[in-house]
Amino acid sequence: MVLQSDLSTQPGWSLDLIDPQVIRPIMSIFEWFYRHYFRVQTSGWEHIPTQDPVLIVGSHNGGIAAPDMFMMMYDWYQRIGYDHPVYGLMHPQMWKLLPPVMAKLTAQIGAVQAHPKMAIAALRKGANVLVYPGGAQDVFRPHELRDRIYFGGNQAFIKLALREKVSIVPAISWGAHDTLIVLGDFYKLAQKVHQWGVPWLLDIDPIVFPIYLGLPWGVAVGPLPNIPFPIPIHTRICPPITFEWDGREAANDQAYVDACYQKVCFEMQQALDELIEQCELP
Repeated sequence: MVLQSDLSTQPGWSLDLIDPQVIRPIMSIFEWFYRHYFRVQTSGWEHIPTQDPVLIVGSHNGGIAAPDMFMMMYDWYQRIGYDHPVYGLMHPQMWKLLPPVMAKLTAQIGAVQAHPKMAIAALRKGANVLVYPGGAQDVFRPHELRDRIYFGGNQAFIKLALREKVSIVPAISWGAHDTLIVLGDFYKLAQKVHQWGVPWLLDIDPIVFPIYLGLPWGVAVGPLPNIPFPIPIHTRICPPITFEWDGREAANDQAYVDACYQKVCFEMQQALDELIEQCELP
């Protein structure tokens, strides 16, 4: 599948911008946060195959800061290495918010547009792809749902895995959703206010409109950036999930896609429940 020439050189639309020479010094900074700020404990990295590409599916936590995602990135390069790149799918709305300099840096550390063309191109290149299907609704889900896998019914990752005949490797975490306390999502109310004529900030639909307790604001309204509380984070890479039937025909069978989606959600929730139980043991 060929990307349009006018997009291929733009950050997010090219696989060639990822640069280990940029990633290495950033990982040296992440190391301090990994060891001293979040005191990360991790397991399961033996489940990442080093030969065939996989689709890594994660649960998102902790607001825009998403510390578990960045700590997993650090683990990836320490354990899997810089010779096995991973591309992260980032929502188009996030790309709109980034100034050009930050967009370039984001692309250099491996982020690409959350678009099927980019995911397919990366997998066919032999690279691994990381996706957080729950997106903004997941990363800002209310604190009372911090122990739940929440993808909001987004099945695009299932169709991608089936079509490209790749395994799904779940990546779960516990603790990161305590780095800020989401009281609730008031997007429907904000959407009504917008319909009355109040424009979105920067003319970008935020998708979510949380109210949360966190640094540095105390109480924040809307998906504002935050400084995470120094809460210990536990991450785990789970065994690959494979499907009995795959290919384009399987990806177009909605009943089968539904069943595969439920299978992934169930297995990830079961793994998260086990991780939480182990974390809470004295």
